[in-house]
Amino acid sequence: MSRGVGWKSLWRSLVFSQRGEPLWFGGALLLCIALVLVACAPPTPPPRRLVYGLTLAPSGIDPHINASAELGIPLTSVYDTLIYQDPESGDFVPGLAESWEISEDGRVYTFHLRRDVTFHDGTPFNAQAVKANLDRIAAPETRSQKAVFMLGPYERTEVIDEYTVAIHLREPFAPLLDSLSQVYLGMASPDALRQWGPDYQFHQVGTGPFKFVEYVPNDHLTIARNPDYRWGPSVFANRGTAYLDEVIFRFYTDPATRAMALESGEVHVMGEVPPLDARRLSQDERFKLYAVPIPGQPLQFFFNTAKSPTDDLRVRQALIYATDREAIVNTVFGGLSPVAHGPLTRATPGYDPAVEGMYPYDPERAKALLDEAGWREVNGMRQKDGQPLRLEAVIMGWGYVPEVVQLLQAQWQAIGVELTVQQVPYGALLEAGRTGAVHLIPFLLSGTDPDLLRSFFHSGAAFNWSKVSDPELDEWLGQASRLTNWDQRSALYGQVQRRIMEQALVLPIRDYVNLNVASARVKGLRYDARGWFPWLVDVSLEP
Repeated sequence: MSRGVGWKSLWRSLVFSQRGEPLWFGGALLLCIALVLVACAPPTPPPRRLVYGLTLAPSGIDPHINASAELGIPLTSVYDTLIYQDPESGDFVPGLAESWEISEDGRVYTFHLRRDVTFHDGTPFNAQAVKANLDRIAAPETRSQKAVFMLGPYERTEVIDEYTVAIHLREPFAPLLDSLSQVYLGMASPDALRQWGPDYQFHQVGTGPFKFVEYVPNDHLTIARNPDYRWGPSVFANRGTAYLDEVIFRFYTDPATRAMALESGEVHVMGEVPPLDARRLSQDERFKLYAVPIPGQPLQFFFNTAKSPTDDLRVRQALIYATDREAIVNTVFGGLSPVAHGPLTRATPGYDPAVEGMYPYDPERAKALLDEAGWREVNGMRQKDGQPLRLEAVIMGWGYVPEVVQLLQAQWQAIGVELTVQQVPYGALLEAGRTGAVHLIPFLLSGTDPDLLRSFFHSGAAFNWSKVSDPELDEWLGQASRLTNWDQRSALYGQVQRRIMEQALVLPIRDYVNLNVASARVKGLRYDARGWFPWLVDVSLEP
């Protein structure tokens, strides 16, 4: 080709005649060139899809209505909250609200909202949206199982202007900020709430880093990246759009299937892996163990103080001294959980370490206390007035409680105490707690505010399974729920914990630890302050 002939001239000579008319083969050439360009283009990368294993198929997944912790695992990424809690410091930081003030009497919380947020359906987020959400939760027809109680003495929401809203309470309620940082009080699109009504759980719309795509009960739940997300809170490492395109949640209700699903590559992340499997997988370079301490209550047994013989303080104390909790934790939980010493776990704000030395394992002291209480040993069994020291417990099949109870039976038999156990459905366990039909009931409740103690140890509480009636304890619990000064609250909760253990109202076993295992390809996996809910906006998946 001569230097005077350029590509443009060559192109024209190939495609057009001398009179400027298009030649037939020109179109064919264009098609060929297009095909070559397509062939040379880099292939479209596959979607960055993460599969996350859940351990329970909840009965419903509307966070304003349902109470399951399992629903929060996916939906924490669908909804934003007014504020967030920093899992490291415990401080509350801005979320959908940029700032807030609390009135001197503790009854009015005023929030100043972000102005740049939209719901996934395009609806603007504003003060009216906050009011619509809180009023929906508080409405009796909603039949909220959890969120309505988290609002405490809620009275009304006042819209001051488009981006300022005030929550009015009938009386001070210190746990409100903690409540507002949880997914159960997440902000949903008012338009979607109106449009879908009772079917909203299948069409959820939030403002979070992921959009709700599909929920098929007992099978899967899918969320997809929100490409418009730009308002993440400071607790997120990634405050913009998510790295993942899609997350699919599948249910693995049988604990025996969870490790197998990880090892087969069926899932990338699995929660609540059985302890022995978790320890084994943690030694495999293909996986990483995320052992997350859970704030709230430990696994514990409530003693019924209104039913003989556990109505005797000496008997209750003897049973605690006779329990080798270290052996239980090592045998059942593979040493992956700390021994519990009081009614709160170490991960809970306000935990009082003074309870840790109160009940060391001491079977000889246990025997002495039973002797003092009139329970004498006869042929290896404790008797009083011709009656054996026999205790009854009801349990459920979760949380390795059956395995724990087997060890308790053996340890207590060594001091002459017989423990009979009946495994029952959840409803029957609640009824036994309400009526006081048995001596022991195991239970725990997770949460980051120690006010949860009020639900179990106030004399008028719905879950007062110890049947305790202590006016001073009632006063401390009530006062702590109304104070907004954390140091004052913490001091009161220290008194509460010490009183509970002095009176031996519970037998603590182990602090709960959520054993999550993930593929080594998963990077950036972090959990919120409650230890259950992952911040998936931070997660990426390596090839």
